[in-house]
Amino acid sequence: MSALFQPFSLKDVTLRNRIAVPPMCQYSAVDGRVNDWHLANYTGQARGGAGLVIVEATAVAPEGRITPACAGIWNDDLAQAFVPTVESIKAQGAVPGIQIAHAGRKASANRPWEGDDHIGDEDPRGWQTIAPSAIPFGGHLSKEPREMTEEDIARVQQDFVQAARRAREVGFEWLELHFAHGYLAQSFFSDHSNQRSDAYGGSAENRSRFLRETFAAVREVWPENLPLTIRFGVLEFDGRDEQTLSESIDLVKRLKGDGLDMISVSIGFSTPEANIPWAPAFMGPIAERVRSEAQIPVSSAWGFGEPQIANNAVEQGQLDLVMVGKAHLANPHWTYQAARELKVDKASWTLPAPYAHWLERY
Repeated sequence: MSALFQPFSLKDVTLRNRIAVPPMCQYSAVDGRVNDWHLANYTGQARGGAGLVIVEATAVAPEGRITPACAGIWNDDLAQAFVPTVESIKAQGAVPGIQIAHAGRKASANRPWEGDDHIGDEDPRGWQTIAPSAIPFGGHLSKEPREMTEEDIARVQQDFVQAARRAREVGFEWLELHFAHGYLAQSFFSDHSNQRSDAYGGSAENRSRFLRETFAAVREVWPENLPLTIRFGVLEFDGRDEQTLSESIDLVKRLKGDGLDMISVSIGFSTPEANIPWAPAFMGPIAERVRSEAQIPVSSAWGFGEPQIANNAVEQGQLDLVMVGKAHLANPHWTYQAARELKVDKASWTLPAPYAHWLERY
């Protein structure tokens, strides 16, 4: 059997294959509330055959949204809006996951197709951003954030806890904490954005403190039998990659000891000067190193959208799960395409009967 179509079990959850849809922001919520757009989007991806569908970065507080149109889960009403989507993902045979997040200094931005820059101070749609230090990201995201106090840190950590509790109550079975991409947690870890002199800044141990404390607090409320994972930028492509990767792997080992079940290996995106070597599956060897040294299951995205490339990543031991993002937007039935190209026996994948009737007949 193709490695990509082997089941994968983590805790009490079993995925029907090694194909996962990663979180991809839709920027289509209204005041944090998801709607029919989200229901149709995630239902289609689940119906298409993926084993795991992770709902987009969902803000734990209003200030944590990337844009005013981002999804949120900072109260029970917003959480309940996810119920139809969760039930539909399950009904299509996939496992419903959610990524909870705080955008930090990258918050209060326009949607990508409306500029992807910070909303102006005079615009009532925007808000004050927060970060470990009062350092703007730079480039198109030039707004200076307010440096967080220890009270701010404790509040945001409790926002993550409450978001995790709500996610479980509405039926999500896989939780991912967004510790990547220059958002709040990553900005604590990166010295590009963290120049604090207290217990949350300076050494790698101190810069890891926010992440470890937040993870431990969520671990207390998330069911032990369900996967608790992170997406984490393990390097920045800023010329210091070996040092950053070493520090990152050390943190992953510590988080594993704290109860981490899996890591989605990604990029820091903490500086606009990063020189990222974009290429198909370029994160595969990096993910494999994290998997080997931390002895933890891994996934990754970025360039695995060709079926043979995705299958090779699993077959060669680089990844346990393959995150296939943009290809699922172009073709929600990417899993069917992959099965055909890899000549997978039909017993190993499913296609809804109304589709199979036409696609397999002619």
